[in-house]
Formats: sequence, structure tokens, C-alpha cells
Amino acid sequence: MTLRRDYQDAVLTCEEITLIRRALATCSQVLTWAEQHSGPQFQAAVAEASKAAGLSRSPSGLGYDVNLAIDYLDFAPAARNTR
Repeated sequence: MTLRRDYQDAVLTCEEITLIRRALATCSQVLTWAEQHSGPQFQAAVAEASKAAGLSRSPSGLGYDVNLAIDYLDFAPAARNTR
């Protein structure tokens, strides 16, 4: 990944996008499974982890963020040549 300045976009290779997308898809599946098969302890653990990360998200909110990140990868425009 190439990140030049704070105001510039990150440029990812196809391989990097594929790897990140697979990891995000797995996270989405794990969150969905855990939400369906666990109780209040899971809700509390997600709330605690979100708070520690500076977020305020429920399991479904985290799942939304993960799926939104996948959409950004799937529908991102091609990198422009800056030469």
C-alpha cells in the first residue's frame, strides 16, 4: 500500500485489495454468527471493545461498518496515474 500524504488516497494492489476484502468478509461472517448464537455477554464484549477503540457501536453497527468497507473496496474507482 502506498500512502504519500494525509490528504492523498491510499493506493492498493489487486492482491492487497483481495486480502483485505477476504479478512473483512470473514469478520462480517464471524460477527453475524456470534450475534445469532450468543447472548448478552457478546453484546457486552462488543460494546467494551468498541469503547476501547473510541467507537460506540453495537454488533450490528460494527457489521455495517465492515460491510461498508467491503463496498468501498468493491466499488472504488481505479487509481489515477499522477505522472
